[in-house]
Amino acid sequence: MSHAGLVQRLPRLSKRSLLGASLLAMLCAALPHPSAQAQGPRNFATLAMVAEPQTLDPMASTADLVGTIMQHVYETLYTFDAKWNVVPMLAEGMPKISADGKTYAITLRKGVALHNGRELTADDVVASLQRWMDQSPRGKAVGKEIESLKAKGPLGVEIVLKAPYAPLLSQLALPSNGTAAMMAKESMASPLKDFVGTGPYKFKERRPDQFVLLTRFDKYAARKEPASGYGGKREAAIEELRFVPVPNASTRVEGALAGQYDFADLLPVEALPRLEKATGKTLPIITPAFGFPLVVFNTKEGALANQAVRQALQTAMGQGEMLAAGFGDTRFFIAEANHFPKSSPFYSAAGADQYNQRNAAKAKDAAAKAGYKGEPIRVLTSRQYDFHYNMSLLMAEQLKRAGFKVDLNVVDWATLTQRRNDPRLWEIFITHSGLFPEPMLSPPQLGDGAPGWWDSPAKKATLSAFNTESDPAKRGALWGKVQQVVYDEVPYISVGKFNALSARSPSLDNYQPTNWPFFWNVKIK
Repeated sequence: MSHAGLVQRLPRLSKRSLLGASLLAMLCAALPHPSAQAQGPRNFATLAMVAEPQTLDPMASTADLVGTIMQHVYETLYTFDAKWNVVPMLAEGMPKISADGKTYAITLRKGVALHNGRELTADDVVASLQRWMDQSPRGKAVGKEIESLKAKGPLGVEIVLKAPYAPLLSQLALPSNGTAAMMAKESMASPLKDFVGTGPYKFKERRPDQFVLLTRFDKYAARKEPASGYGGKREAAIEELRFVPVPNASTRVEGALAGQYDFADLLPVEALPRLEKATGKTLPIITPAFGFPLVVFNTKEGALANQAVRQALQTAMGQGEMLAAGFGDTRFFIAEANHFPKSSPFYSAAGADQYNQRNAAKAKDAAAKAGYKGEPIRVLTSRQYDFHYNMSLLMAEQLKRAGFKVDLNVVDWATLTQRRNDPRLWEIFITHSGLFPEPMLSPPQLGDGAPGWWDSPAKKATLSAFNTESDPAKRGALWGKVQQVVYDEVPYISVGKFNALSARSPSLDNYQPTNWPFFWNVKIK
């Protein structure tokens, strides 16, 4: 079957869809714009996101959507520059590390204001990191590496590790997937109700299914270095950011084409020709090396707790076909077994013989030998990311050809992120992850406690060897052993790599394409 025949095309827009887009436009237009009324020229941005965020607590969710919004409110000790190097953010500089690699002495920047008016201190940082290690899957994984965490005076923090842990600073820097966000100690609660950070924007209002409104923090303490990626100087040039949930991908496209949104996130690739022709209203944005789609398996309960059944599923799957269904245009995807590209020190061909097999007969025989007896394989997917949905349709057909009984559960993204926390409700869910320079940053399943609940002696042994090695050259070879275990035990399947399509209005100036869109240093012309 040709790729063209496999691509799941979006349906034509119905009158109802167009009416929905028009109503949403009128709703956004009706929102009060006090700053615009006071100053004359518009100084707010309307940002169309893929869904309603499940929460605004950046530690409580691994969803990129939550990190994308709340990185404007909360900052981290370290962050990434344009070349994905770790650089200081709330920390004054890079840490002083002891000769044995176990003790990190971090000094905070002086005079960093919290949104409640007082200065950020080491007590806030220690409390924030402790909360992160209690709540975030990544934080829990890092917490197991830490011997002690304490304040050293008003601006000093000391982290003592049980053994050298090479990914520590990258873990502290990631602005999504359960962020190590610094927040006011007195604002901490579960669930979080007061969002008090240090970022260039502060939380103002949330109306469920309508918008999350952030407003400029006038006392923001910016770094002095030139802006680079997520690092350096941050300036809230736009007074208000309005993150509007627009779950329907077609509605996001039509809103972008109509000039309704200043930014529209993650659009279907089929929309690119139309966006290219509409330069007066919108401009397409292609973000290269954006990430990789993931098929995550429930290793804790149900039919897929059996490793041999997961291996049979892997044998049935054809990742090349799935990518073609999800993206269609070959400019947007590449099917390859390695988790990291050839330019990365972590490039490895380990397990490549188990990638893109698409062998239904072999898979059916392997499943029978593994004891599979026709139990339903419940697949959680969502239309908010249209490539998730299109890939899941194709995958379901591949699995059915191999004799698996597939139950496709299509839900909104917020519901999916809730359900995936309960191992009784699913066998597979579809998601995607960013492509970063440090393997331990993604996917969350490499840590502990993330949905899927992968835990095995081989995982622990290979990751321990990888994480305690600080020499980058040696770490590259050790990652190949981790990748082999992933292919052998099948906690998840990396489908391939993809570029992402978004759009911005011509009036949105100085936007920098990146994995989690940010809108500091961006202006409205």
